[in-house]
Amino acid sequence: MRWLGVYASSMIGDNVCYLALSWAAVQSGTPAQAGLMMTVSAVPRALLMLGGGVVADRFGPRKVVIGSDAVRCVAVLALAVLLFATGPSLWLLALLALVFGMVDAVFMPAVGALPARITSRDQLVRVQGMRGLANRFANVVGAPLGGLGVALGGAAAAFGLAGMLIAASVPLLVSVRMREPRAGDEGGAAGTGAPADTGHAPEAAGADGAEGKAAGEGAAEREGAAPGRPARATARRDLVEGLRYVRRHRVLAPLIVAIALVDLGFAGPLNVGLTLLADRRGWGASGMGWVLAGFGTGAGAAALLLTVRGRLPHAARLAAVAILAGSVAIGALAFVPNVAAAIGVALLVGLLAGLSGALCGALLQTQSDPAYLGRVTAVSGIVSLGLAPLGMPLTAAAIGWWGTGPVFVTSAAVCGLGGVLALGVRDLRRAELPG
Repeated sequence: MRWLGVYASSMIGDNVCYLALSWAAVQSGTPAQAGLMMTVSAVPRALLMLGGGVVADRFGPRKVVIGSDAVRCVAVLALAVLLFATGPSLWLLALLALVFGMVDAVFMPAVGALPARITSRDQLVRVQGMRGLANRFANVVGAPLGGLGVALGGAAAAFGLAGMLIAASVPLLVSVRMREPRAGDEGGAAGTGAPADTGHAPEAAGADGAEGKAAGEGAAEREGAAPGRPARATARRDLVEGLRYVRRHRVLAPLIVAIALVDLGFAGPLNVGLTLLADRRGWGASGMGWVLAGFGTGAGAAALLLTVRGRLPHAARLAAVAILAGSVAIGALAFVPNVAAAIGVALLVGLLAGLSGALCGALLQTQSDPAYLGRVTAVSGIVSLGLAPLGMPLTAAAIGWWGTGPVFVTSAAVCGLGGVLALGVRDLRRAELPG
């Protein structure tokens, strides 16, 4: 529960901070400059995230999360003081956005690798569900808190509130007990990249098993155990090894490709596309808000289900079926007759997307060797933060040319390809969560 408090406090602080940042940017410049401010944060985050995965694996995710939260806290509180003294300034806001983007590049892989260090493998799905609930709670609470801070004391007060919320997560995380990773703490045999019950021939596991052993030794040294890592290892070598590990893994490689396809097909319609759909159908801002609330409710229900159940059988197959069903629902969203039907479909999309997303996240963690978990998380994050946003402007332009129906159906087809891939690759299809 302390871990959940850590994560929720940090995420609420992030929501308050980004609301204050966008508000202050609009007050200090033009809407175009405010949009550019968000890009200033996103670009270094996407470009540096692979390096952040190396940092998380080298120094341990706990230390990296504590350090990055401390840096973010200091940066936000320093900006709050400067804004109180001098007033809003675009260059100060841009500097904070740049710092946040750079720190997020190491924070996100580390925080993604932490669940495997705070709980046993058979509880990872439950932790993923808790993370989903914390995210929904942060989204619901963070924006109103940020708005209240701006209303009472301007952007400076909101930044001060965000800094205190982020600061509260640091001592909480220090008090959380960590599990030491063990070599072979991967799905199935150590480093084989396959579940134990898939029946792979022993000779197929030879090279990967040696790689898993080396990875486990590297993790042991980074966590303070007996040294086993070559002294000449460099960050560049770690990065190359991590990418090679993902590429050769018989479950992780197709799983990350499937996640990429789902995010590419999902991001455009549910972000830009929904706004344009609501405008063309005359639902208005309130109607779009209700549709988004339906999506959030469905995603929250999925997170609650996983938190209560803790484990679902046939995880990869279930995730694939949820992806396929969710893609059909995304395509149907463009053809609903009224806003009430749109809310119902959005609720279904949220439920299925929350279910498949949590299961895919748990599979990433249980199938990864602990020594590579930060880099695996980073590669997965690059997919979501680097590739998926590219679909948003393309979706907007395509809707202008062809309308909402064809674009939503095409996006749904791209999303559905992720489910087809998950069912079509044998090792991935048969991947299970530990019981």
